[in-house]
Amino acid sequence: MRRSWLLFLFGLVAAVELVGVALDSTVLQWLAKPLLAPALLAYLWARRRRVDAVAVGLVAATAGDVALLLPGDTAFLAGMGFFLVTQIAFITAFVRHRRAPVVAWAGYLLAWAGANALLWGMLGPLRLPVLGYSLALCLMAAAATGVSARVAVGGASFLVSDLLIGVGAAGIELPGRGLLVMTTYCAALLLITTGWVAATRPATGPESPPAGTLLAWPGRTGAS
Repeated sequence: MRRSWLLFLFGLVAAVELVGVALDSTVLQWLAKPLLAPALLAYLWARRRRVDAVAVGLVAATAGDVALLLPGDTAFLAGMGFFLVTQIAFITAFVRHRRAPVVAWAGYLLAWAGANALLWGMLGPLRLPVLGYSLALCLMAAAATGVSARVAVGGASFLVSDLLIGVGAAGIELPGRGLLVMTTYCAALLLITTGWVAATRPATGPESPPAGTLLAWPGRTGAS
């Protein structure tokens, strides 16, 4: 019951955030957005009782969400940095769990090259940061395909969400872009977290596979 309530809490927080975006309410967004990843972090802890790379990714995502609520390029770059940690942490967890198919790596790398080629001339001083971050993002989405279908959809949703942010950074405005960004982002966090829990759930029996991988954090990254 407690675990179900944590997912209900995430749904409630996500609904408030989406209403805040739709109404352009700074107050609602400040109330809800910083709680999105922590609600799922609480669910992850309730199910696994251990800190792994996905948990570290959710912590970094929380910091990134707060940074992106602040105005200005410095805050934007800080948010991108925090989410880079998220993506590296997710990659660490996913590749240690199971290897993704080669076609997934190739497909996402082609998508990375194509998207950056299209936006390169419009990103100005953000070109190199976006180039590096989007590479980590595409690698995360590719690695997610090796975990489960649910996590793979979550990784793809994260990619769509951040691609829409990149489109906005390039000066291209799409109708309802902000709402689409947050809808796909909320879906990504939910699918990745619940999918990870399901994929790493201990099986019964003496020959059960390990429930997941503890984070070995050499120098810094693993995570968003």
